[in-house]
Formats: sequence, C-alpha cells, structure tokens
Amino acid sequence: QVQLVESGGGLVQAGGSLRLSCAASGSIFSINAMGWYRQAPGKQRELVARISSGGSTISADSVKGRFTISRDNAKNTVYLQMNSLKPEDTAVYYCNVNLMGTWGVVVDYWGQGTQVTVSS
Repeated sequence: QVQLVESGGGLVQAGGSLRLSCAASGSIFSINAMGWYRQAPGKQRELVARISSGGSTISADSVKGRFTISRDNAKNTVYLQMNSLKPEDTAVYYCNVNLMGTWGVVVDYWGQGTQVTVSS
C-alpha cells in the first residue's frame, strides 16, 4: 500500500503565502512524477504544477510567477510554495503521485486534499 499525507493548507489573506507538502510512503519502488491539482466548487479539477523525478516542471499559466513546485526525492516529498495568493486560488488542493509500486505496476495515487482559502 501507498500513503500520501498532505499538509499546509489554511486560510490566508490575499497577498499572503502558504506552503503545501505531500509525503508519499509505503510500497514504492520508484516515483515518476508528483504534482498538485486543485478543484474549486463547481469547477473541474485542474493541474496546478507537476514535477518529474528528474526535476522538470510544468505549471498552469494562472500560477506562473507565484507558485513554485519542488521536491525532495530522498523523502518522497513534493512541495508547493504559494505566494501572492489571490481569492481565485481558493480550492481544495490535491497531491498526485505517479509511481511504480513494489508489485511492479505503474499507478496514480491521490492525497486526501487540503483546503486553501484566500480572503479578500
């Protein structure tokens, strides 16, 4: 089994910052990529940022210049540093990990989600 533990969400004022983290543990052989997605009420889940095990990144245009994704491969942990937060960033943020399990299958795992609320 694989477990993802997310932390770092909360309520902040516009212009503030939050740092999300997601740690993967369990029956992991290797991690291909880790990323963050978010879903606001009434909207589809969307990619925020993603990082490969080699360090290459992609991010949504709406967060470029404000959010930074990083990872610690040794700890199987991915971070999302969110600066200059806007009310439209309010959503539930989900960690996603694409990995090879020790049983030899590539699978996606999702974290439980953490609420980010940005007040005006």
